[in-house]
Amino acid sequence: MAARQIAENLDYINWTVLVGLALGAFAVVVLARLRTPATRGYLAFTSACAVVFGILAYIADTGLPATSTVALDPTWEAPRRLALVAFVVAAAAYTVAVARTRRAPALGIGGLAFGAVVLVTAALGWSAGPATAVPLVVQLAVLSAATGGVFAAMVLGHWYLVTPKLPEATLVFVTRILLWVVAVQVALFVVWVATGTGGGGPFSALSGQWALFVWLRLLVGLVFPLVVSWAAIQTARSRSMESATGLLYIDLAAIAAGTIVAAGLYFGAGMLV
Repeated sequence: MAARQIAENLDYINWTVLVGLALGAFAVVVLARLRTPATRGYLAFTSACAVVFGILAYIADTGLPATSTVALDPTWEAPRRLALVAFVVAAAAYTVAVARTRRAPALGIGGLAFGAVVLVTAALGWSAGPATAVPLVVQLAVLSAATGGVFAAMVLGHWYLVTPKLPEATLVFVTRILLWVVAVQVALFVVWVATGTGGGGPFSALSGQWALFVWLRLLVGLVFPLVVSWAAIQTARSRSMESATGLLYIDLAAIAAGTIVAAGLYFGAGMLV
């Protein structure tokens, strides 16, 4: 029964993954552009990937069903899609600017702002009201940061394989941010479960029909990536870039799986984990 409820909301899970890849990867590009000596090629390529993910997310958004286990408010549908289009346009313009060796911080920050609007309008449209929308915005934000962040880190690892003389500081910086994002997710998991946010009483999520998925979320989607992200930082520091890239591949698979489970639990059971 639990698996069926998750399967019935695959469209919303797909939206969450695609938006996460788009917004998270773009955020890494903007931050790396401002704080690191990351190469123009890497920044432009990853930003272009964010644009593609954003377009796919918009296509997925237009095909979302009108029914779900959670409450749906169609009032926020048009603003959400408009913000998603604005993000894609801003990200595309930023990609061109980066390719032309321009910093364009206003474009980058503007794209992030539009991305934030996407998450806020999604939370308002997919929750029972403002009070429940706030934790959902937080959840969507950290899922995006982790999913898109690990994708951007994995791509960066590949850049070192073809350009071995690049300083390791950029990969260490990006992977360290990823580690902190996953750590925040672990802390939020404890808060969500301890308070029973969206899923019954305190710690009730750890037992019952959803327990298997909750434990998978914790062990496979959070604890394991936390360890792998730490290991990726250590190998990057020692300039073992092949090992670091391999670890980031594993990290991508685990974090993506965790995002899918977390989205499935929310849209299938109204549960935040």
